Amino acid sequence: MAGRGRAPRWVVGLLLTTLVGCGGPSGTDGSSADVQRVLDRRAAAVRAGSERDFVATGAPDSIDAGERSAARAEFRNLRAVPLTDWSYRVTGFRRSGDRATADAELRYRMDGYDRAPVVTGRTLTLARADGRWYVTADRPAADAGRQLWEQGPVLAVRGQHSLVLGVGQPRGALRGYARLADRAVPAVREAWSADWPGQVVVLVPASLEGMGELLGAPASGYRGIAAVTTGETGGSGKTPADRIIVNPDAYGVLGSFGRQVVLTHETTHVATRASTSAATPLWLSEGYADWVGYRGTGRTAGQVAPELARAVTEGRVPAALPGDKDFGFGGDAGKLARAYESGWLACRLIAERWGEVRLGEFYRVVGAHDKRAGAVEAGLREVLGTTPEEFTRMWREYLRDRLG
Repeated sequence: MAGRGRAPRWVVGLLLTTLVGCGGPSGTDGSSADVQRVLDRRAAAVRAGSERDFVATGAPDSIDAGERSAARAEFRNLRAVPLTDWSYRVTGFRRSGDRATADAELRYRMDGYDRAPVVTGRTLTLARADGRWYVTADRPAADAGRQLWEQGPVLAVRGQHSLVLGVGQPRGALRGYARLADRAVPAVREAWSADWPGQVVVLVPASLEGMGELLGAPASGYRGIAAVTTGETGGSGKTPADRIIVNPDAYGVLGSFGRQVVLTHETTHVATRASTSAATPLWLSEGYADWVGYRGTGRTAGQVAPELARAVTEGRVPAALPGDKDFGFGGDAGKLARAYESGWLACRLIAERWGEVRLGEFYRVVGAHDKRAGAVEAGLREVLGTTPEEFTRMWREYLRDRLG
C-alpha cells in the first residue's frame, strides 16, 4: 500500500509558528540577536562545507564535549546531501542566566530538486561562555520529524530523474530505487499533462522506525504502508520538491511489479501536488495515483482490487465513494484496501467513459476550489456533465460489472 502524506503544510517537519513569550524572538538584552548570529555562522558553515566552522558554533569542551562530537558526526552525515541553501530564523527565545533555549525555523533546499525551501522546526539549547553563545543541542521541534542525516551517514545515488538518499542501506539497493524512480517519471509525464519539474527525491531510512521518525509520527501507523509522499498542497507554483519516504520493511516484501507501482503512485503525488488542495478528496488523489500506477500494465480490475471484488461478489457493493477517514493508516487493513481500490476504479471509470484527458481536467478543476464543499460537484458538472448521484450510480454499476 502506498499513501499520500495529506496535510496543508510540510509533513516531514511541521513549521513552527508559535512565538514564545510576549516579546517574540527579540530579547531585551540582545541575546536573541546574538543567537541569531551564531545560527547564521552555523548555516554558513553548512553552505561552505566547513566542518571546522560548523563545530566551532558548538559548545567548547569545557561546557559539553559530547555536543562537539555529535555536531561533527551530524555534519559528516550531511556530506552526501546536495544542499544549495541552509538558513535558520529564530522565532522564540527563553533565557535563564547562561543557559537558553531557542525555537527556530530551518530552511534548506536540495540543488536541482527543490524550487522553494523545505521548512522544519528546530529547538536549540545554548550555553554562554566568555561572552559568547554556543549551541549545545540542535533537535527537531516537538511536533517535527527528524531529518534523514540525524539517523546516520547518508548515501546518495543520482538517477536521470531522481535523487535517492538512504541511511543504513547498501548502495546497490539505492541504485534499485533510482532505476524504478527513473521509470516512474516518464510514465507519470505521459499520463499527467500539467507542467511539473519531473524530478523526485526518495528517502530510504534503515527501518520502519526510521520512517516514523522522518514523519514525526508513531511508526506503528505505517506498518503495512510501503511508501508515503510528503509535501505542501496547493497551486502556489513555489511548492517544494516532495519527499517520497519509503518503509523498507513493507517495500522489501514486494515483487518488482509491486515496487514499480508504488514508486509510480508516489511520483504521481509529486506531479499533481500543485493541483491538489484541501478540496481534493482522498478517493480522487489516491485513486488517480493508483490509476497512473497501474496504467498500461494490463492488470484486470479483479487482480488490482481483490478486497473490493470479494465484497462485491458477496453482495456488499459500497453505497458511496469512500470518505477521507476510510484512508486512515492505523485502522482495518481490509477497509483501507477497499478504499484505495474504490478510488482507483472511480478514476478508471472516468478514464474509460470520458477519456484520460477529461480525468486529468476533472482532477485539476476539483483541486482549484478553495474548500471541499461543492468541489467534486462542480468538477462533475463542468467536466463530466453529470451529478454526484448519477456518478455514484454509474460507479456502483461499474463495480458490479468489473468485479461481480
